[in-house]
Amino acid sequence: DATRVDLTGRTVMPAIIDTHTHLGQTRAELVEDLQRKAYYGVSVAMGLGLDPGDLSCQVRTETIPNAARYRTAGRGITMPEPGRSEIPYWITSEEEARTVVRELAAKDVDLVKIWVDDRNGQYEKLSPALYGAVIDEAHQHGLRVTAHIFTLEDAKGLLRAGVDAFAHSVRDMDIDEEFVALFNDRPNVVLVPNLGNRGVAMDLSWLSETIPADELQEMQTASTDRPDSQETFAIQARNLAKLNSAGIQIAFGTDGNAGWSQHVELEDMVAAGMTPNQAIVAATRNSANFLQLADVGTLEAGKIADFIVLEANPLDNITNTRRISAVYLRGTPVDRAALSELWTGQ
Repeated sequence: DATRVDLTGRTVMPAIIDTHTHLGQTRAELVEDLQRKAYYGVSVAMGLGLDPGDLSCQVRTETIPNAARYRTAGRGITMPEPGRSEIPYWITSEEEARTVVRELAAKDVDLVKIWVDDRNGQYEKLSPALYGAVIDEAHQHGLRVTAHIFTLEDAKGLLRAGVDAFAHSVRDMDIDEEFVALFNDRPNVVLVPNLGNRGVAMDLSWLSETIPADELQEMQTASTDRPDSQETFAIQARNLAKLNSAGIQIAFGTDGNAGWSQHVELEDMVAAGMTPNQAIVAATRNSANFLQLADVGTLEAGKIADFIVLEANPLDNITNTRRISAVYLRGTPVDRAALSELWTGQ
């Protein structure tokens, strides 16, 4: 009694897994963000450190129609950052570090998130002693730690301390051979490059089905060439190319709540030197492995039927991931027409 759907001439790929998001903090906002992710082909989204209270853990257990599944790191850990965010745990001692990790373990979070960043000199950042205590305590509870970083120096220190993943790549300078060697000595460490904005003007017309026309026009007007962003992207691109060539495990994340940003990140990864196939594998199989999700990430017997139907092959051009004909989550088509009407009024 199976239903047969003719996909002649189309391309099927696994649904995308976004391991670095910051979604809404009320139930309505979070559900909408998960539906926007689903509309654009995401099957699982990971909230990375800005989830207060118990809502994220509750939603994690639910199956919401037309929505991506949710995973969460709960509240992340950093030094005090007054005026920036009140959500993360602020710690100033090793005892506090271990105490908050135990709280996170009691909530059975999927990862522990730390920030090691002085925010352009505005704050004191986590010291090696503090992030070392977090990593040690997390490992004692069977939890892995992913780190927001900016500088090469901090990235090296974290690798030596046993960090499990990076939520960003190095952004202050080109990496050196010592850093590549540290990575190679730790083959289980995962890099989520999270490239950010390339600083080039983009045609955003492909977003017309989910963004009202007046808002989209404002976004299009703001999409301009920005030389400063291009220079920053170039550093990250060279670093990603070097680590990719070295065979480092690369997964996928977008660092935000835009439903469509995963398609921009895929284009950015290819612009940085990855092949379309490598970028897609990072966003599907590798990200599933990183989040320890055995039932998604590839299309094979016994796994959940999470996949995207495309009008053209993304191996020919990575922007073809945007040419979505249908999205299936848990074997059921996402009602993209109803969601589009809800968001645009068309």
